[in-house]
Amino acid sequence: MSHSLLTRTRLSMSAISLLLFVVATAFIAFKGLNWGLDFTGGVVAEVRLDPHLRASELSPLLNQALQQDVQLISATEPGRWILRYNQVGEHSQSLMLTLGSFSDSVEVLNSSIVGPQVGQDMLEEGGLAILACFVLTMLYLSYRFEWRLALGALVALVHDVVIVLGLFSVTQFEFNLTILAAVLAVLGYSLNDSIIIADRARELFKAKPKGSANELINDALRASFSRTLITSGTTLVTVSSLWLLGGPALEGFAIALCLGIVSGTWSSISLGVTLPQIIGIDPKHYQLAARNPEEALP
Repeated sequence: MSHSLLTRTRLSMSAISLLLFVVATAFIAFKGLNWGLDFTGGVVAEVRLDPHLRASELSPLLNQALQQDVQLISATEPGRWILRYNQVGEHSQSLMLTLGSFSDSVEVLNSSIVGPQVGQDMLEEGGLAILACFVLTMLYLSYRFEWRLALGALVALVHDVVIVLGLFSVTQFEFNLTILAAVLAVLGYSLNDSIIIADRARELFKAKPKGSANELINDALRASFSRTLITSGTTLVTVSSLWLLGGPALEGFAIALCLGIVSGTWSSISLGVTLPQIIGIDPKHYQLAARNPEEALP
């Protein structure tokens, strides 16, 4: 692919990323997320029912009886289920009556209430974890790269998180602690992808001080593309298998990771190295730093 075509492709990808970011942000702001019981509070119960009952039969019956979406997870043995739902009156009695209407054998093995205060604590701690990740990432990138490349990698991180959250806002899929863990995993994956390309670009900037920034960035992409494609492809295959075979309990986690892998690979090109070019990165920045020991970069 020629330099001009590759440059136009990168700029087009940047425009698409900006559009997706704006749309995702709008959905998050106006529609919000469908917070799970981990954040809102509710009831978690483990029950044993007739072994012949299947999830496809139980789920609509529970949703209709409790008048809400009930999260139904199959346990380790036939007839054993984990239920998660918002509290309805005296939850133990209500649950027994509800389950008894379509199962001859009902046994509530254990039941606990997750209070809204606990959920609020989880939300705050999860937010602090993401904030800490951004701060530490920013410090590391500022130390490792010239600030323009560091800014590109950081913007790519923000883009990937917003895109994943935007998907869950659009679909209103339940956002719980498992999804939050997937978002944190996406941060690490996206950062790794951005650093691989940025590191190669930095090496070329130092080796060719009179080269064109546009051409050197394109060369960095060509040099790292096969590695990026193999890494992203193998990871995506693994996570897709988890999505298809992991069951409802891991579905949201796998969806978030799948989108995060695709978005992370995309943003490392559309934003990670293209944004620094737009704001004026040049090989001379690294040459000046190399001549001044006090400002030398690692």
